[in-house]
Amino acid sequence: MTASDTTTQGELEKLVSDLRGLLANKDLDTVPEIRLLRQRLDDGMHNVRESAVRAAQDAARQAKDAALAADRYAHDEPWRVAGAALAVGALVGFLLARR
Repeated sequence: MTASDTTTQGELEKLVSDLRGLLANKDLDTVPEIRLLRQRLDDGMHNVRESAVRAAQDAARQAKDAALAADRYAHDEPWRVAGAALAVGALVGFLLARR
């Protein structure tokens, strides 16, 4: 992350914080447009949260499926897995020995 990215992210967070503070002001409830804007923002945040939860659940399911597939493969082909582990171990040992 570059310095300009950090600055931009900080500015965006400050803008969101200022907007939330402004919309939390109950004196503005008399303005129908503000009430409508507040409702739209709340609905948008709810949708974003739901999407994030669904994405996390999908990622967890895919990780579980991949782990089950790897487990099945290891049980079906134990000698190939052992050979691959031996090859990786030998490579790591060779690289560490060169230091």
